[in-house]
Amino acid sequence: MRRPTLEAVAARAGVSRSTVSRVVNGQTTVTPDIREMVLRAVEELGYVPNGAARNLVTQRTNSVALVVSESPNRVFSDDPMFSTVIRSASIELEAVNMQVVLLLAGSPQSHARAENYIAGGHVDGVMLVSSHGADPLPVALTRLRVPVVSYGRPAVPVAIPYVDNDNVGGAAVAVRHLLERGRRRIATIAGPLDMIAGQDRLTGYRQVLQDSDRRSIIAVGDFTRESGAVAMRQLLADDPELDAVFAANDLMAIGAMHALRQAGRRIPDDVAIVGYDDIEAARYTDPPLTTVHTSHAKQAAAMVRLLLGLLADGPTDPVIMPTELVVRSSS
Repeated sequence: MRRPTLEAVAARAGVSRSTVSRVVNGQTTVTPDIREMVLRAVEELGYVPNGAARNLVTQRTNSVALVVSESPNRVFSDDPMFSTVIRSASIELEAVNMQVVLLLAGSPQSHARAENYIAGGHVDGVMLVSSHGADPLPVALTRLRVPVVSYGRPAVPVAIPYVDNDNVGGAAVAVRHLLERGRRRIATIAGPLDMIAGQDRLTGYRQVLQDSDRRSIIAVGDFTRESGAVAMRQLLADDPELDAVFAANDLMAIGAMHALRQAGRRIPDDVAIVGYDDIEAARYTDPPLTTVHTSHAKQAAAMVRLLLGLLADGPTDPVIMPTELVVRSSS
């Protein structure tokens, strides 16, 4: 059975082909009675618009690239940030009849593939997630003049609109909480220092300790559970008397809790610990983890809205999401 054409719909409705085209493309220059006749004909014939042809006319693909600068093993790991961002962005775009194209760019080869795909005009815009300092994509995409937004402040000096949370302020609140609980030797497990979240959360930690005349005790992880455990063992070896730890994300905090138990340290009696992100698992650790609450889902939705505004020549001001300390038993 042949697919109904635009001409067939026009004949059934008794209008011109151009009128049918305006109706199916959502234009408002058609009177309500004519629109109703066209839509009735569309339903009767089972007409489905030809998306490829429409895209040629509108020069839009109705697709957006979500570029994650990590390896597949990292994206599809136990870190819920990635799945939350992908799901939230997909839902937000689906509401406006657009779709996500997921591109993983964790290696030089995948960087090149992603850049070539985007340069080929397959998407209307790009959302960058988990960018690192050496990531060439932010600069390359701005040269292509493709609308781009970033999940988090870009790690390179490039003029890209972004959505982030108050990393410095959130970390500062966490460390002040530990000081208020009487902790005197507060260490941190920082995130990767080639990422803005890692840098800013370390800055917040340092600022509070400097203001209270305490020295910084730092180990660096990579936002994974395993790196948190390794960093915690390093911190205990460097300073056995430490009595508190601020971890730059919850997964590293959970890894650190495991290492503390292995070392015979009680939480929070011997060592208090605070994380960052407030992932679901934070409620179910033993003891439940005090953490800085952020919403990856809301931040991803805000990133989509920022890109949609950019596509419509709207504002490009950065969006900073609030944070909140959630106090549980680990501190």
